[in-house]
Amino acid sequence: MEIRNKKITVVGLGNSGLEAGLLLVKEGVGVSVTDSGDTEAIRENAGRLRAKGVQVEAGCHTKEFLVGTELLVVSPGVEPRALPVRYAEKENIPIISELELGYRFCKGRIVAVTGTNGKSTVVSLLGEILRKAGIPVCVAGNIGNSLSGEVRNITKDTVVILEVSSAQLERVASFRPEISVILNITPDHLDRYTTFREYRDFKARIYENQKGSDTLVLNADDENIKNLVKFKAPSAKVLYFSARGKSNLKSLFELGNTGLKGGHNLENVLAAGMIAGLLGIGESSVKRAIESFVPLRHRFERIATVGGIDFIDDSKATNIDSTYRALSSLDRPTVLIAGGKDKNISYEKILPLVEKSVKKIVLIGETRQKMRGIFKGNVALEEKDSLEGAVRAAFKSASSGESVLLSPMCSSFDMFRDYKHRGEVFKKAVERLKKRGRPTLP
Repeated sequence: MEIRNKKITVVGLGNSGLEAGLLLVKEGVGVSVTDSGDTEAIRENAGRLRAKGVQVEAGCHTKEFLVGTELLVVSPGVEPRALPVRYAEKENIPIISELELGYRFCKGRIVAVTGTNGKSTVVSLLGEILRKAGIPVCVAGNIGNSLSGEVRNITKDTVVILEVSSAQLERVASFRPEISVILNITPDHLDRYTTFREYRDFKARIYENQKGSDTLVLNADDENIKNLVKFKAPSAKVLYFSARGKSNLKSLFELGNTGLKGGHNLENVLAAGMIAGLLGIGESSVKRAIESFVPLRHRFERIATVGGIDFIDDSKATNIDSTYRALSSLDRPTVLIAGGKDKNISYEKILPLVEKSVKKIVLIGETRQKMRGIFKGNVALEEKDSLEGAVRAAFKSASSGESVLLSPMCSSFDMFRDYKHRGEVFKKAVERLKKRGRPTLP
């Protein structure tokens, strides 16, 4: 599909929508941008686009603004039933994702990584491995900087490492990575998707256009991935990594002086190491990168020890599997802080591990009543109206040698801007504890 002669409307004025609009302006394409929100960030981005001559609609979506649109580009945060999407579907207007748009202009070799958990760690570690090996690299996508915003810096010699979400894959058309990766698939985003199968099948779109000369890397230990490839057979060459099988990279992980702890990070390292090998990078570069790699913030990040109690920020844990992995990595009694915006997922899976490992759960956010109904009778519970109150309550409930873990199992948008904001509030609350000492609570 030729897009340069199309009248294009971009939906969304976050980072992805802004960069998509700027890319199209640079390419001389007629573009307009719409967003139903009206935040300071949206107004700032709208101003940047208007300064480039782009027509912008903010604060609402209207059909009138969409008249004449020949191609719709949607940002990953746009709901599937948003007015512009429904309008385009009714009028048979093609719809593509911002990821697809960036791909159309990308000159580099593409490695795309998806999965329910571990994506950001794997793409960041891969970026570090390539930099250690002296290879030009660009890490982009769902990790925070859109592909559309990075294409201006990408040449044919650049290896592009993309973190790809299910939402970004919903509207791909020709997107074809040289190497695609699925790390794991567990129930998530069921507030967006009707069924787990629908969510799982969107993950499969990462390899939908791959050919026999391309490679698909999969986790052999994940039953949902095995079921997926039986249902949607790939054309690409398939390679598997396994934390349960034998691997030379296991010794690199175990011997390396690294901050990547826990069994889930063993999987991440094995995946990154296999991809590095496919790109022709030797084990020495992989080992150096593992040893120097600093774990990403808000992902099982130990932030302080107060009164002999470890405080761990795992705010990025927005689903059950993430919290399951975090609890499995701890060898001490834990007070868990959980709750947030419900994603319509079931919490029963984690009950046996909670009974075994969790001393108490302090509940916050809009899901706390639902969680109370599930966990009541299995573990001690307490509810708080704020994260700071939850931190104080958890501190009072924990003893020296134990842990307080923020691992919410939910998204953050009921109380916070995003998981990073939630993690920063947690960190500041812990810092105040260090200054004040053990609180006396009513």
